[in-house]
Amino acid sequence: MNLHDWIDELSDVLDVDAEIDEALVLDLARVVAKSVERPAAPITAYLLGFAAGAQDADPDAIEKLAARAQALADGWDRPSDAPDPDDVNDEVPDDSTVDHTADADAFDD
Repeated sequence: MNLHDWIDELSDVLDVDAEIDEALVLDLARVVAKSVERPAAPITAYLLGFAAGAQDADPDAIEKLAARAQALADGWDRPSDAPDPDDVNDEVPDDSTVDHTADADAFDD
């Protein structure tokens, strides 16, 4: 079985009637895997397909969506082990010496 057969069979199983430019998807996945990190490749391909379906995109529009995703990956400058900037790493104060018994009463109302 080759890739084209797989795509045809999978499309039948998923009940989708779509032409796919596998070279476009594979090129995008390769760039994303190299520039971002390997697990980002299938997620990117999925999101590209999701966006294409949601927008009822024609092949030209899909190419534009893929180009935008590839430009993002090409410009990605965060190493895969870099911390997420949205993660909050604030120090939590130690309040183990504070009596919180009155706090429980506030929730009884």
